[in-house]
Formats: sequence, structure tokens, C-alpha cells
Amino acid sequence: MTATTQQLARFAVNSQPSDVPDAVIHEAKRAVLNWLGCSIAGSRTESVDSALAAVNDLSGPRLATVLGRSERLDISNAAFVNGVSADVLSFSDTHPATLMHPGGVVGCAALALAERGKVSGKDFLHAMVIGYDIGCRIGLSVYPWHYNRGWHITGTAGIFGSTAASGRLLGLSERQMVWALGIAATQAAGLREMFGSMCKNLHIGRAAQNGLLAALLAQKNFTSSEQSLEAPRGYMRVLGENPNLEIVTADLGTRYEIATNTYKPYPCGVVIHPIIEGCITLATRHNIDPAAVRKIVLRCCPLVLELCGKKTPKTTLEAKLSVFYSAAVAVVARRVAEREYGDDCLSNPVVIRLRDSVTVETDAAIREDETHVIIEMSDGQRVQCHIDHVTGSVDRPMSDGDMVEKFRGLVEPMLPKARIEQLIEACWNITQLDDVSTLARLASTGNTPAA
Repeated sequence: MTATTQQLARFAVNSQPSDVPDAVIHEAKRAVLNWLGCSIAGSRTESVDSALAAVNDLSGPRLATVLGRSERLDISNAAFVNGVSADVLSFSDTHPATLMHPGGVVGCAALALAERGKVSGKDFLHAMVIGYDIGCRIGLSVYPWHYNRGWHITGTAGIFGSTAASGRLLGLSERQMVWALGIAATQAAGLREMFGSMCKNLHIGRAAQNGLLAALLAQKNFTSSEQSLEAPRGYMRVLGENPNLEIVTADLGTRYEIATNTYKPYPCGVVIHPIIEGCITLATRHNIDPAAVRKIVLRCCPLVLELCGKKTPKTTLEAKLSVFYSAAVAVVARRVAEREYGDDCLSNPVVIRLRDSVTVETDAAIREDETHVIIEMSDGQRVQCHIDHVTGSVDRPMSDGDMVEKFRGLVEPMLPKARIEQLIEACWNITQLDDVSTLARLASTGNTPAA
């Protein structure tokens, strides 16, 4: 049997755009729209300011756009900074079977590389599909042990997605792609201990940057192990326990992982979303006065506390990983957007009191997109609801219209309205673009592209 690494490399090199079903192409367009919106919206945060300040003086030829800003960097550092930006608001896409957020990793590497030379939108989108597929398939091989052990899978497996997409755009040979995947494997990193700090965003930026580097090195015949994934001391056996090697190549070229991609309606940890939706539903349906709430009781899957169990968050990054805070602010505001994770809400005494009243009960029988919410009032009244499948899940996906409205809401503070509409149109019609760097120009504040 052909080795796993070689099979993936062969697929990445030989796959053709005509092989990909129309429904998968459409999902890839949705992924591009979502990733660009997240990167543009996150571009003015403290994390991105710090990252840009650190690498600005290290930049080589400034060929690539810093999305949402006027600065330019070399392609390597642009992939890094844009990757940080894509993740910083916790609004990125999610591959539900692995909890990976592949968009920022794959997209930021591929777009930076595309700005170095002319790449058609059709070829770019095809590279995105390949990158998603390879990164998520490798993630599937080691999940859930890998994630439960403490590895941040978006960094550790996402790098294979950026490598494959970049390698495809560079036209690597099969052997060079094998080397590229090996170079990616030996750079795979990211610790879940970093959640709640800027280093969580670092993982995405470095996975984009290092995947791009892996492809560039392989293009110049920089070698690696040719069994970097499946070897006894390779990625899957070192970073996984009893890894599922078969799933990596099962139905390769006929089943595409991007087809199951999901998108967030709320800017926080995805496992909190059912709780937020339940709290908003009850607060709105029963016109709940937050001051009259005695207790909020949540029944949810165990991952909620494992990933988002911060009880007293002090910063925005911590609050986005706090089920206690998110439930409280959802009841108070009856909505959860970026504003609800700002300092005013974090310090609001009503929110703090409700946050401290939240009780979380976990149940392994409850799915990640499901929850039960009970709100008890001071007068003894109890209201409750069951969210079976949260908005944005595989079973209740966001519509194209939802995606457009999310995009507009994300980028309106950054770009003129006319530019926003141009960018939306360019994403939906990406396969018609002769040069995909049009997306980067439209997403920059440093120029005024022609209509």
C-alpha cells in the first residue's frame, strides 16, 4: 500500500479544479468570505499591533497586503500577521469533527503567496479546497486524543493545510510535496495552555507562515523524511495515540472536508454558541429582567468546561473562552457581538452578578451543538429551553445571506461601503478573477482600487 504521506502529496499535485463538485466550490467561496471578514475585522486589535510591530523591521520585499490596514510586508510575515488577525476575534470557521479553524491558516498563506505572482481565482480556490482537505484529514487522524492531550490542533494540523495549498500554487512535484509535508510535520506546534492569551492567535499565524515556508523550501529541493506522517516517529504516531491512518486517505478526492465546514454567528469559543443562543432565546421570549434572575443553570457537553471554563475573565480574550460570562452577557444584552466582550460589559456589575450565578452541569450524552438552559427567577419562576442544533452548526448552517450580513458587520468599521460590496461580489465570483490579488487590494486601506 502506498504510504500516507505519498498519497496525500499525489492528491495535492494531481487534483484538478474540474474534479471538485460545484457544491464544494460554493462552500469554498463561503469560507473565503468568512476568513477575509475575520482577518479584516481583527486587523486593528492589540494582538495584531504587537505582531506587526515585532516583524515590521524584519520584512523583506513588501509584496503582500496586511489585510484591513495600509501596511505591506514580505509574503512570509504577511501570512503570519494576517493569520493572527484571522483568529483574534474568535470568529473564524470551524471544522466540527476536529474543532480546527482552517480558514485563516490556509487562506493567509495562499493569498500572501498569490500576491507574489499572478494567480487566477479558480486556481486559488482549488488550492484552498486542497489545503482544507489535507489539513483536516490529518487532524482527523489524531483527534480527539491529540486535542485532549493539550495540543492546539489548528496550529499542529492546520500547518499541513497551508503547506498543501502553498505547494499547489507553487506547482510542486509529487516528491517535493512529500518533502513539504515533512517540513510541515517537524514544525507542528501549539499548546492549549495558551488559550486566553495572544499566543492562541500566534498558533494560527505561525501555522500559515510555516506552511508557506515548508512549500518554499521544498520547491528548492530542501528534503525531509518521505514518511513524515505515518512513520513510527512521525507526526501521527508521536502526536496521536492509536492514530487513525486510514481516515486520512479514505475517499480521497471524492469526499471533501470543506463540505462540512461551519461558521460562527458569535465571536467566541464555538462550544459556547448553543448556550448563548439558549440564553438569548429565553431572555427575549420571556422579556427577562436581569436584575430578577436568581440563577442560570446550563446542561451541556463536557467540552464546554474543558475549553471555556474560565469563571472570572479579566480580558476580552479570556471572556471569549468563558461560558459563565457569555451566558450572563447574553441574558443582559439579548445579543452577543464584539461589543459584548468589551471592557464596558466585562466590568458591568449586573453581568458580573449573573456570571457568578451560572451553574454548569456536563453530560457526555449532549452533543457539542446542543444545550439545555434553565433560568430561575427570584420569585421562584423557572423558564427553560433546549437548543437541539445551534445556528451555524452542520444541521442548521448559516445561509449565504447570513454570511454576507456577518461579513458586512465585521468590516464596516474598517472599509468604505462601496469597497465592502466590491469585496463581497469578488468573493462570490472568485473563479472569474484573472488575478486573485484583487481580493487583497480590496481588503487594504492603503489604496483605492478601481471599480
